[in-house]
Amino acid sequence: MHEIWFWQRIISPHMAGLAVALVRQGCRVTYVAEAAMSADRASQGWTTPVLTGVELKYATNSLSIKELARNAPEDAVHICQGIRSNGLISIAQRELAMRCARQWVVMETVNDAVWYGALKRTEYSRLFNAFGARLQGVLATGHSTTDWVAARGFTANSVFPFAYFLPDNAGFFPSEPHTTKPFRFVFAGQLIARKRVDWLFEAFCSHTHQEFEIRIVGNGPDEPGLRALAERTLGNRVSWLGQLPLSEVPRVMTQADCLVLPSIHDGWGAVASESLMVGTPVVCSDACGVAGVVQASAVGGVFPVKDKLALTQLLAAQLAQGTVSREKRRQIADWATCLGAASGAAYLQEILNFKATNQGARPVVPWLRESR
Repeated sequence: MHEIWFWQRIISPHMAGLAVALVRQGCRVTYVAEAAMSADRASQGWTTPVLTGVELKYATNSLSIKELARNAPEDAVHICQGIRSNGLISIAQRELAMRCARQWVVMETVNDAVWYGALKRTEYSRLFNAFGARLQGVLATGHSTTDWVAARGFTANSVFPFAYFLPDNAGFFPSEPHTTKPFRFVFAGQLIARKRVDWLFEAFCSHTHQEFEIRIVGNGPDEPGLRALAERTLGNRVSWLGQLPLSEVPRVMTQADCLVLPSIHDGWGAVASESLMVGTPVVCSDACGVAGVVQASAVGGVFPVKDKLALTQLLAAQLAQGTVSREKRRQIADWATCLGAASGAAYLQEILNFKATNQGARPVVPWLRESR
């Protein structure tokens, strides 16, 4: 049985399910957070998850987080949020390093496709050079993160592909999913330039003779301009649902035939996991961390981030296939249990056991074990 400590700035819905699932699988789990929730995330509809069976501790200053790190059990495995710009967690990491504790880092895909990308790569190379010897390994969240971390100088055989494994009850198969015309696309997220919702609208300019509609969940500073663009290009085909609580978003997904995530960059893209878990296909850019999962699902598709034509063609192909049948939704949802917290908890324990013994086959990510 593992003793596992999570060190996170907030009680994240993307990590809480994993913590609870580990408890259910017999682990002792402690979750350390600076705060229950940040104002920024709350404004996006996030709510504080319930950590059933997990010991929750708050560390609101440097003294309290040092004390927790110093008094953690000797045999504990510590899973920390990142190695850069992580607030009080960096203090805990230094304390844990001085104790030679078993320390891991969870890292999302880093967006280095910007003008200062070379500086980012240099900084992470410096951090791994300075910090890497203190780490047992990196849990690399995102399809390109494993290679990216190794390229920064961290030992490749200590980097393991990972995901945000969501609570298994986050995906539910409704009694009456959407299976009738018109074909319905959905976008869920912030209405900001990085999400590129304008590409979604522009992709349909040449398909206005077909029956479809688009639902938009979320808000943000780009909303006025996007509303104007939608009215010019698509008329009344776009519905604006506003910001919804995180718990309500999967229900909207069950009433759609395809979720679209055309982002310039997303460290993971949890809405894509949620969508697949309720049986709705996903189209996303290859700059989303979840792209590898979308490819493995064998539904929807992934397009090159700079290729608007490829996005247009993918969406047209989804439209041509027609609405998703109830049977197909069930097949997708059944496959997507590999993205749930129970699957993630079992996979994490495989990683920890493999790293501790250096014996047996290297663990395989759950979504590549499943055939479609």
